[in-house]
Amino acid sequence: MLNDKPIRILVVDDHSVVRKGLLNLLEDEEDIEIVGEATDGDEALDMIPIRLPDVVLLDITMPRMSGIEVTREATRSYPMVRILIFSMHNNPDYIMNAVQNGAAGYLLKDTGQEEILKAIRTVNGGDLYYPPNASSVIIRNLVVQRSINRSNDNGPITNAPTSIWHRITSREHEILQCLTEGLSSKDIARRFDVSPHTVANQRASIIRKARVRNTAELVSLALRERI
Repeated sequence: MLNDKPIRILVVDDHSVVRKGLLNLLEDEEDIEIVGEATDGDEALDMIPIRLPDVVLLDITMPRMSGIEVTREATRSYPMVRILIFSMHNNPDYIMNAVQNGAAGYLLKDTGQEEILKAIRTVNGGDLYYPPNASSVIIRNLVVQRSINRSNDNGPITNAPTSIWHRITSREHEILQCLTEGLSSKDIARRFDVSPHTVANQRASIIRKARVRNTAELVSLALRERI
């Protein structure tokens, strides 16, 4: 077993074939425990406080309540639960909306088995997981937003700190930049030649100073405020 404590997974999708396929994929993994399955957003939100999943593997397009609405409510009410979007939509609006509402990761439904397992383990470890195509969408949208803000400001954007961001150190700012690029703690540790534990401590410090609940909210705030 990869971890002493298995990763508790709740699978949420209104298509039974997709849901069963995911359950079959996950059930033989020694470090994963399936704690439930739900067919829509309302059912998922009812099950989270009862089943206490570590990770919710969540479709976006569902009846009664969308995956984005579930993400927003779940991250607000249950901040320790990690939301991993599993969607057929390779659409910038969906991806950015998921990020801004607190999703810890985004996967497309044509993703292979190994990447799905990697994503689950990554978000459970406290990191974000966005494959390169999704990460590029996030960065492109950030660049576009910066251009719009430059036009609105009638001048170049300055790097003057806000009341929140002036609290972070220069190294924390570098780590925050890496997080917005979708790098994992291990990747960041290799970049700066430090231990993953050091990166985790610095990330926790940034989260505390930014007054957010988790890494997903931190990245969303940084993107929104052009940090």
